[in-house]
Amino acid sequence: MADRQDVVIIGAGAAGMMCAIEAGRRGRRVVVLDHAKAPGEKIRISGGGRCNFTNIHAGPKNFLSDNPHFCKSALARYTPRDFIDLVERHGIAWHEKTLGQLFCDDSAKDIIRMLLTEMKAAGAVLRLGTSVQSVERTPTGFRTITGEGPIESAAVVIATGGKSIPKMGATGFAYRIAEEFGLPLVETRPGLVPLTLDPGQLESLKDLAGVAVEAEAKSGKTVFREALLITHRGLSGPSILQISSFWREGGDIRLHLLPEVDLLAVLKAARKANGRQAAQTALAEHLPKRLAQFFADKAGLANRALADLSDKVLDGLCLGIRDWTIRPAGSEGYRTAEVTLGGIDTRALDSRTMQAKDVPGLYFIGECVDVTGWLGGYNFQWAWASGFSAGQAA
Repeated sequence: MADRQDVVIIGAGAAGMMCAIEAGRRGRRVVVLDHAKAPGEKIRISGGGRCNFTNIHAGPKNFLSDNPHFCKSALARYTPRDFIDLVERHGIAWHEKTLGQLFCDDSAKDIIRMLLTEMKAAGAVLRLGTSVQSVERTPTGFRTITGEGPIESAAVVIATGGKSIPKMGATGFAYRIAEEFGLPLVETRPGLVPLTLDPGQLESLKDLAGVAVEAEAKSGKTVFREALLITHRGLSGPSILQISSFWREGGDIRLHLLPEVDLLAVLKAARKANGRQAAQTALAEHLPKRLAQFFADKAGLANRALADLSDKVLDGLCLGIRDWTIRPAGSEGYRTAEVTLGGIDTRALDSRTMQAKDVPGLYFIGECVDVTGWLGGYNFQWAWASGFSAGQAA
């Protein structure tokens, strides 16, 4: 005889556990299934092990989607303050870093324990190490076929995430289920991911691996100002991860290094104070030494005394630094991507409940939906908000 539940949630990540808590609080019989051995694995590794659990500035403007209005309802119904209140009720100490990012003082495991405690209090049951083969329609709802037998339910919530970081167990399960039930998909691709360079570019930058500098990264009209890191594979750091979600193959990335510094004024002042010093020496007062040497070499000014350089020549040197154009070869892919762009087309979902419009009782939440946040706690806020919304309805 089949196990009977009110709600089956597939995926014990951030969105799935939040959904279980809310559905359980409404008196629904809830079971959460996951093939992993532990819940919340992406929570555990996030934020360097301290979980960047939300961002106080989270709003619709911080999310990418083919339907940018879709996320407004969920984000308004469950806000960063709501999650902070939950964290504080559990006595979890936290702190704010740059740009509104909130982290645990101690460990990301505190957030996982909090969610498990809330699930237990709500009566939700967690079954780990449980494979799910399929989800089928029945006259009364759904039958979820698992490795341990079928489960009958009135509602099924898909919270299995996207394709990013497959070593953590990520799969395309959600997309397969969506297609089986006739829901359209928006093309998926890696997001918040380091960008790679072709061999020739890498050779020219080989001496810069490990160098970090503040930079504005621009793709089209989108600009992010954060740290840039040059690696042995290409470009990384927060500014690059952010812009990677907007960049498409064949396009350029334009970098403005040290955007807060007027380098031309700096070089003119250095020329006046000590005209015998070399251009790269003056640049190295503000840029990492290897980077200063790189740009001096690139401009053909290595070891040239500042006194011998006109304002026009100095401006040309500065232009290379404030408008350094690079065309990436690609990205590091899902292996290192923090999120998956695209996914379940939101036009097929109810924005208030996350329910499939044409399949009553079937819900999609979290990363598998075509709503992707910026770097910095935004994707967790979408997980909490979309999970809350579905949990209020399923």
